Amino acid sequence: MEMKLKRFEFGKTFTIGKLYIDGIYQCFVLEDVVRPKGEKVDGQTAIPSGTYSVIIDRSTRFNKDMPHILDVPNFTGVRIHSGNSSKNTEGCLLVGTTWSSGDFIGNSKLAYDALFKKLVATNEKITITIE
Repeated sequence: MEMKLKRFEFGKTFTIGKLYIDGIYQCFVLEDVVRPKGEKVDGQTAIPSGTYSVIIDRSTRFNKDMPHILDVPNFTGVRIHSGNSSKNTEGCLLVGTTWSSGDFIGNSKLAYDALFKKLVATNEKITITIE
């Protein structure tokens, strides 16, 4: 299964993109701000562009199985989860079904549940390409 995140809105504190699974639109994604290559502010920096493996494993922070994005340079514990603004990201990807402008996505739990259901149902290797 191939996920692709296409970023298109770059704010001062946030980044918005669209997530596709095998070429089909899934949901909006909200992240922290994209910074120049090599620059990182803990909990306030978007994941560098690239292709990463994704697994489902237990999050000690959330105490449940969740999507885990592996081998992100200078990041640890990068997850895909629900949340509404960049204050909820800490370097992770937040998903939602609605976005109109600014640092907010809506219906995040609904989007997360739909995405998680697809991810756990696949028998394929999961990757995410972030552009």
